Amino acid sequence: MNTKTDHFSRLTAAWLALVGLTLASLGLSEWFRAAPWLPLLVAAIIWLKGALVARCFLESQVAPPFIAHVLKTFIALAPIALIATAFFGGTLARWATL
Repeated sequence: MNTKTDHFSRLTAAWLALVGLTLASLGLSEWFRAAPWLPLLVAAIIWLKGALVARCFLESQVAPPFIAHVLKTFIALAPIALIATAFFGGTLARWATL
């Protein structure tokens, strides 16, 4: 019964951390709207949230190595796309047009 309580408290702490990171990113985007470093910070928060979900809710640490690597790559795609769009948006838009 003790492991069930420990597991629940770990999941609750992870969920509260996700809520806190979400509120922090919303607050940062409101307060520092024009800051040039903001996309980097938000990308780091997105990566941290993805890693937290993978570790606590998907239990990626017990997955086979191939699945763990695919999951890490998938988690890294969103922050990379955010940074690429923030700093090279015009160039990417020109490349995407026909």
